[in-house]
Amino acid sequence: MASREVPPVPKKIIFINPPYERIATGYDFLRHITNQSPSLGLLHLAAEVRLSGFQPSIVESDILNLTVDEVADRVIKEKPAYVGITLFTVGVWGAGAIARKIKKALPDTVIIVGGPHISSMGPETIQRFPDFDLAVVGEGERPLMDLLSALESKKSLFSVPSLIYREGVNILTTPALPANKVLDELPFPAWDLLPDFPGAYSPAIYDFPQGPVATIAASRGCPFHCRFCDTSTFGAKMRAYSPMVVFNMMRHLQDTYGVRHIMFVDDLFLASRVRVTELCNLILESGLKMTWTCTARVDTVKSDLLKLMKRAGCWEISFGLETGSDELLKKMDKMARVESSTQAVTWTAEAGIRTKGLFMLGYPGENLETIQMTKDFIRRIPMEIMNLTKFTPYPGSPIYRDLYGTNIRDDHWEKMNGMNFVWAPEGMSIEELDRHYQEVLSGFYRRPKILWYYIKMTLHYPNHLLRLLRCGLGYMNAKLRSFLSGRKGILVKTTDTDLNSWSMAEKIGGPH
Repeated sequence: MASREVPPVPKKIIFINPPYERIATGYDFLRHITNQSPSLGLLHLAAEVRLSGFQPSIVESDILNLTVDEVADRVIKEKPAYVGITLFTVGVWGAGAIARKIKKALPDTVIIVGGPHISSMGPETIQRFPDFDLAVVGEGERPLMDLLSALESKKSLFSVPSLIYREGVNILTTPALPANKVLDELPFPAWDLLPDFPGAYSPAIYDFPQGPVATIAASRGCPFHCRFCDTSTFGAKMRAYSPMVVFNMMRHLQDTYGVRHIMFVDDLFLASRVRVTELCNLILESGLKMTWTCTARVDTVKSDLLKLMKRAGCWEISFGLETGSDELLKKMDKMARVESSTQAVTWTAEAGIRTKGLFMLGYPGENLETIQMTKDFIRRIPMEIMNLTKFTPYPGSPIYRDLYGTNIRDDHWEKMNGMNFVWAPEGMSIEELDRHYQEVLSGFYRRPKILWYYIKMTLHYPNHLLRLLRCGLGYMNAKLRSFLSGRKGILVKTTDTDLNSWSMAEKIGGPH
């Protein structure tokens, strides 16, 4: 009898979203109301490598409440051939600790890093963290597959595009691969690899009407050049899925997983009026019953389009309003002005769509006058929810180069999450900025009109009420443990992966 050839066992590759925002011990109850959305980038990469015969899995560290050691232990137990870690600046040190522990136990496992921090500061990061073997710059799908192919066939890495690697003591880079122009050719994100999807992956409380919820990036890139933005990963050239593919993703998520709300996480969902109009018409013609949220610039919306979006299920639009000062908007290289922002938000409210205003405090040039302008602006526009970011000069952004040149501020990397002031404008202190930060937030959320809005929303959508109850029960349990331990406040035990403490409003909103 002829022997049958046994197919090779697929090689394992584990993708890691490392711990970024570790909640201090005693405050775990906040997890019931904060953002638990998965990394869409890792879902895309996992889907791509699976097509080529690899066996991918994903570790969402913060969602699973895993420490650095727990993440590393999971990987070591699986003994993968490859590990891929996505890096934002705030998570670099945690990712480095994970890689160090994995390398000690599994020296032959290849650790590959990518993400926004690598796209902006790749060579410096590889130099500083020797346990990162290789780095992929920019969009990862095609370069990662070229890299894995070269590693499997033991070919020279010099032929792999968009790569950073070591050769002796030297750090080498290869020419960048052009951005993927045809997104329709990519497989759908590997949502099936997430345990308990979609139920365990809710956005922050009040950021959606009712779940389950999933995220979709209908486009990549942003043609604008705001000075505080790092666009090094997807670049300035806009590319988009066709409206039919986006619609099919939405229908797949509803039919397969029961998803009822979509959060479009594009940098600029409304870049094309034609594309959005076609998607809305597909939704209306099919009778698909889903709500969705998106982002937009104030100069991309018009009254008639907003009314069509509302009929097609649009529930909220996030606008980068930033400030109430036209002078600061000019410094940021924002094309819009306060008057046009007011008009866009007014049109949105008239269409019956909720506005989420994204603001920033502490940008260079900020002073007491501009802060007051922002407070006045927030009071007079019809807005139901806001997110106030503490200005952070992210590596890769033009303003970072203006402030720091090309120097690595590693003392700041762990604080670069939009929840810490790491820099203050001339004439102001970080303590002053923090005080004004709290005043802006409390001045908005303590208004009777806004409080009543959230009471009605809580009563109308039971999923939010349930999350609040779980958070409240957790808080009371923490207070009881604190009382029994003889401490005055909630027990807080800071770990080596804790960044710092932050207000509930910041944690709920997150960085924008």
